[in-house]
Amino acid sequence: MTKNGVLVGEGWVAAGTGQTSTVEVSARIEVAKAELAEAQQLLDELAGTLEGATVAADEARVSAASAKAALREHDTEVESWRRDRTRLVKQAEANTTEHERAAARATEADARLAQRRAELEETRDRLTRVDTDVAASPEEPSTEQRDQARSALNHAKSLEMEATLASRTAQQRAEAEAGKGDALRRQAEQERLAKARHEAAVARRRAEGELARAVEKHARDLAARIDDALARATAQRDDLNAQVNSLQSKVQQARQQVNATRQQLARLTDSAHQSDIARSQAQVRIDEAEANITSSLGIAVSDLLAGYTPGEDFDREAEQARLKQAEKDLRALGKVNPLALEEFKALEERYTFLSTQLDDVIQARKDLTGVIEDVDAQILQLFTDAWADVEAEFPRVFQTLFPGGEARLLLTEPDDMLATGIEIEARPPGKRVKRLSLLSGGEKSLTALAFLVAIFRARPSPFYVLDEVEAALDDVNLRRLIALLEELRQDSQLIVITHQKPTMDVANVLYGVTMRGGTG
Repeated sequence: MTKNGVLVGEGWVAAGTGQTSTVEVSARIEVAKAELAEAQQLLDELAGTLEGATVAADEARVSAASAKAALREHDTEVESWRRDRTRLVKQAEANTTEHERAAARATEADARLAQRRAELEETRDRLTRVDTDVAASPEEPSTEQRDQARSALNHAKSLEMEATLASRTAQQRAEAEAGKGDALRRQAEQERLAKARHEAAVARRRAEGELARAVEKHARDLAARIDDALARATAQRDDLNAQVNSLQSKVQQARQQVNATRQQLARLTDSAHQSDIARSQAQVRIDEAEANITSSLGIAVSDLLAGYTPGEDFDREAEQARLKQAEKDLRALGKVNPLALEEFKALEERYTFLSTQLDDVIQARKDLTGVIEDVDAQILQLFTDAWADVEAEFPRVFQTLFPGGEARLLLTEPDDMLATGIEIEARPPGKRVKRLSLLSGGEKSLTALAFLVAIFRARPSPFYVLDEVEAALDDVNLRRLIALLEELRQDSQLIVITHQKPTMDVANVLYGVTMRGGTG
């Protein structure tokens, strides 16, 4: 392609067209992409600013809500303090009234006590005069007067006792009222201190309320500014979105123009390629005709044209008929494939590659077959050895758990050790059955344990974990199993989970596991 927009190829030249060239379209696309990137960057910046403003507005709203909540809490506390103060004032007034009443009762009791003491003194004086009169009079004292004096004395003593009790009661009440007064004074002092603290708290709450109102005012101003900035950012974003959409439409149009230009270029390229192929085919046909003429007639083409040019008596129709027949025969032979050699080479390479792959697959199959045979032989050897050891141990272990019983292991397919199964025949003492399905639950458990222990003995392990294997056994069978476990622990370590006390008795170490309350 020249600077003037002329396309030059092998055997063809295309001068300028009335459409936009590919270079111009590519340049426009690059410019549009740059503008789109700038718009996208600006949009990202505005989005970040918008997000920051939104976050600031949310924080301001949260601060205002916190200030309002604190103000409401302060008002609630103030109201609570007011109610408590009113209640305490009423209680103090009631205590003061009660104290005054108690003081009046104590004064009244003192007056009655003084009166009773005066009466007591008068009675004692009377008794003294009576005794004096009796001593002075030689006559026998009157019994009636003595009885009256005694009754008066008893009455005076009872009055004295009542006065004393009343005095003590009044004194105790006075002391109690004095204690209540002291308590009321202390409570009043505490109330004054609480009132002072309350007033300080009220002042602090008021200051906090003023601060909250100032924060709320500033938050509202900030929210207004944020809303304004958000509106401007939204408008700017809409403008940028419109610009981006416009640029995208321009880019789409440019891409469509580029695609149309590329399609036109592809059509022109296909046309030029087809022309080259046609010219090559024509040249091939000419060369083949010359070669055929030279090989079949033994005459050069130039000599043929010079010496065998048709004369005046040349029968054109006959020759045209011959030409048509020859063309028909030529079409019957088929078209000449100039790419036959390349296709043959490609097919030959493909055949060579597939042959190599087939050989590799065959060799891999042979290798895998050998590995499988080795693995089967290894498995067969290991299984045969393990089978022989377990088969020898199982009857002895079974006789330990079932003294007098018989058991053995059988192979379902002895001729095919890789696919065979194992059957267990067990006959406890006193029974004639051999099938496991006819045994009881405890006998099945012991038989399974016998088989397991036989495997342990045939292929020992450093330790074994048994989880409540003796749960279904009675005491006799449990003792037999414990004896077998004691034989096993001579060479291995046993970890047994159990609820049976005999099993715990033979253990070296006990670990108790409990669950906390409320757990599932």
